[in-house]
Amino acid sequence: MNNFEYKKATGTQEASNAVTGHSDAMFIAGGTNLVDLWKYNLLHPKLVVDINHLPEHRRITELEDGGLRLGALVSNADTAYHPLVESRYPLLSKAILAGASAQIRNMATNGGNLLQRTRCYYFYDADVPCNKRVPGSGCPAMDGYNRIHAILGASGECIAVFPSDMCVALAALEAVVNVSGKNGGRRIPFADFHRLPGDSPEIDNILQHGELITSIDLPEKGFAQNYSYLKLRDRHSYAFALVSVATALELEGDTIRDARIALGGVAHKPWRVREAEAVLVGKKADEAAFTAAAEVLLTGAVGLKYNAFKIELAKRAIVRNGMMALHPETQLPGAQPSA
Repeated sequence: MNNFEYKKATGTQEASNAVTGHSDAMFIAGGTNLVDLWKYNLLHPKLVVDINHLPEHRRITELEDGGLRLGALVSNADTAYHPLVESRYPLLSKAILAGASAQIRNMATNGGNLLQRTRCYYFYDADVPCNKRVPGSGCPAMDGYNRIHAILGASGECIAVFPSDMCVALAALEAVVNVSGKNGGRRIPFADFHRLPGDSPEIDNILQHGELITSIDLPEKGFAQNYSYLKLRDRHSYAFALVSVATALELEGDTIRDARIALGGVAHKPWRVREAEAVLVGKKADEAAFTAAAEVLLTGAVGLKYNAFKIELAKRAIVRNGMMALHPETQLPGAQPSA
């Protein structure tokens, strides 16, 4: 039995202050990852602060600059099926619907999606070393079964990958994360929110203790005409990506005027390389252009004993998804192509 104190917050500042003032305190919303980690004996919070009763973060609203604000407590399901998300940011809707199961999407929140931990099997086993769990204890995945692990951005301390589908689309769309803490609010560009492992793999993001995600802002440009999300995995449902690709294009005829490509399942954070996108601008939208971009995007990729296949898989997925983005009308809502 895990003894803990429970507090129901009625305001953002109250919630932030409660967690800030207690080193072993955590927020809980949908709890779809927190409760798992607790049951696996990986987390032991002494204080749980329930933020589900903060109505100001349960809305999706239009912004004056033409963008859209996603409340942090809106469920993944309600976000994916929201009319404005479906019509203006279909890439995000499609990515969300590729993740988890319908039941989990009904419970999981937008803010919580950004904060989920890796699904590395060594991280989830409390009886083995893990630098992400116990810094300095070692990384058995390096020489172990590393099929699902990172090929980009890893370090000698950790080769885990970030599991979110939603975040891959948010990276491509250049979202902004709004947070509130003891020192007030701040806006974090999505590219800066998650961090690579380096020498501190236990730190997943740049949030300070007690900072609460309040919302996620999407810019006006949603690439609603040409987009695609491709998730390649071991089984078609309820499985994390070996490789996923979010592609968003702006076309003029068959010429690419703007491009975004983000990869999931390959690094500690959604992987985006602007130089690869620049390769596409001004080019004809064809396999040759996407192949050239894929080569740049995978520059520096390192495969290990069991995951080296992901390098070629990622390159092919980028090309395939780029071609799919040219004809998004052929993709069924919520459907995912098979691997």
